[in-house]
Amino acid sequence: MSTKIKICGLTRPCDIEAVNRYMPEYCGFVFWKGSKKRYIKPEDAAELIGMLSPDIKSVGVFLDEPTEDLISIAEVSNVDIIQLHGSEDEAYIREVQTRLARPVIKAFKVKSREDLEKALVSPADHIMLDSGAGTGRMFCWELVRDFKRDFFLAGGLDPDNAKEAIAELDPFCLDVSSGVETDGVKDEDKIRRFIANARNA
Repeated sequence: MSTKIKICGLTRPCDIEAVNRYMPEYCGFVFWKGSKKRYIKPEDAAELIGMLSPDIKSVGVFLDEPTEDLISIAEVSNVDIIQLHGSEDEAYIREVQTRLARPVIKAFKVKSREDLEKALVSPADHIMLDSGAGTGRMFCWELVRDFKRDFFLAGGLDPDNAKEAIAELDPFCLDVSSGVETDGVKDEDKIRRFIANARNA
C-alpha cells in the first residue's frame, strides 16, 4: 500500500489551488490559536474546504480544546477528520468519536519507547508520531522501526527526505507543514516536489 500524504496548515485560496493540482490525500487546518502563522477561523476554513477537491479529506487540528468548543468548530468548518495534538485522554477521544461520528487522529510526541507504548493502545482511529507541535524537527526514527501499528509520520519532513522516510519506516501517511513553506507560507513548488518525491519512493 502506498504511503499517503497530508499537507497541513493551509490558510489561503492559493494553497487550496496547489493541493487540488497535486492531490495529497489529506489537508490540515489549524484551529489552535497558539499557532500564530497557521491558525484559521472556522468560518474561513469552511470556505477553503468548500473549494477543496472531494477526493481530499480535510483535517481539523486541535490542541487541548474544550470539548464543546471542538464540536462547534468541527461543525462550523465541516472538517472530515479531527486531529488532537495536546494531552487529550482516552475518554476525550471516545467522546469526540461518539458525538461527531468522525475519525480521530491522536498525535504523540516521540521521546522514548514509553510514548510509543501509549500510542500503540490509543483508541484513536489513527495515530501520529511527531517530534512536537510544529517544531519542524525530526525525532529519532530508529525508535519506530519495528512499530506494530499504522501511523502518520510528522516532524522535520521536507521534499528532500520524503522518499527516505518512506523507505525507512513505511508510514501510513507523511504529514508536512513547515517543510513545504518559504518565509512562513505554503510554497506550491515545494508541495509539488514533496508529493512527487513521496509518490516515487
